Amino acid sequence: MYPAIVNVTPEDNYILYLEFDNGEHGRIDIKPFLNYGVFKKIMDQNMFQQVRIKFDTIEWDCGVDLDPEYVYEKCIKSEPA
Repeated sequence: MYPAIVNVTPEDNYILYLEFDNGEHGRIDIKPFLNYGVFKKIMDQNMFQQVRIKFDTIEWDCGVDLDPEYVYEKCIKSEPA
């Protein structure tokens, strides 16, 4: 089982800062996704900034989302707070 995302903050250059319910936190770079399929919708910075938590993952108003396990595994994690 993977930890739940409890906070997401969009940063510059298509980076998301994430906090998890187990105390871990880190960043994930979304740039590698931006040229593929539905992810092109979040190339617009205004749309990218609209990221939010929904259920146990992150999503954008335009319907783009990421698998929560993938997000956790790919997040460059820091030590628990």
